[in-house]
Amino acid sequence: MLHLRIISPADRTDEIVALAERTVGVAHLAVLTGAARSPQGDIVLCDVAREAADELLEALGEAGVPQWGAIAVDGVDLMLSRRAEVAKEEAPGEGADAIVWESLAGETHEESTLTVTFLAFLTVATMLAACGVIIDSAILIVGAMAVGPEFGPLAGLCTALVRRTPRLAWRSLAALLVGFPVAMLVTGGFSLLMDWLGLFHEAKFLAPRPQTAFIWQPDAFSFIVAFLAGIAGILSLTSAKSGALIGVAISVTTVPAAANAAVALSYGNWSETRGSAVQLALNLLGIIIAGTLTLLAQKWFWARQRARGPARA
Repeated sequence: MLHLRIISPADRTDEIVALAERTVGVAHLAVLTGAARSPQGDIVLCDVAREAADELLEALGEAGVPQWGAIAVDGVDLMLSRRAEVAKEEAPGEGADAIVWESLAGETHEESTLTVTFLAFLTVATMLAACGVIIDSAILIVGAMAVGPEFGPLAGLCTALVRRTPRLAWRSLAALLVGFPVAMLVTGGFSLLMDWLGLFHEAKFLAPRPQTAFIWQPDAFSFIVAFLAGIAGILSLTSAKSGALIGVAISVTTVPAAANAAVALSYGNWSETRGSAVQLALNLLGIIIAGTLTLLAQKWFWARQRARGPARA
């Protein structure tokens, strides 16, 4: 269940209440008359089944609530209520399959913004992967994959393509097109510094590396694994199962490929630089294609669910 808190001018409260009452899947509707101070008005509270939330939020948006009031949405981890159970049974489909588009757009908007924190995480992850490349450590490579924040803008780009929101698309592209070059540039300098300190050695980099050689040797599985990871990543976001994102992060070699390319470039090894760049491109492309197709499939599936059992009584 989701909990909605709506601030409404007094002359629009009846309209908001009517929208909530017409939506199957809504329970525990309450109105606090005159409780809002900024902006002044009433507060409307209700709980809604996740599978009915998107339609109610869409109706509230069309009514102009975000312009002259406010809508806050919170997840409810535990609710003991027979009315809530009835609301979930009456709503079409299953909550795990439902997409709350406003929530997805808000989450991807935040995660896809180019910030100092995003650059710091991506750079640190790339530098960590560079250490793993030099000492041929699969553990460090996996750790770098988990730290990397690149799935946020990738998911944002997929969402932007499906919802046709150019601003989110440009924001996501900026995070990727600026983030990776900056991280690779800093990692290249880090590699040269570590070499000057005697901690990195070109001989180690050129020696056989059975644990990490896959990073710069792309093949068909590079795209296949990224494609599958893209599906799992989008499903974890839309179903609110964020724990699955860790598994997605450690299944694709975006950050390790960027790190290997930076180290190879610092040593003038053009062969590994090209191979790593191709690996990076295949991973990014696979995730974007898979994520976009997954969202389109979910959108189509949920439209059919709503058509079979409309949430409006």
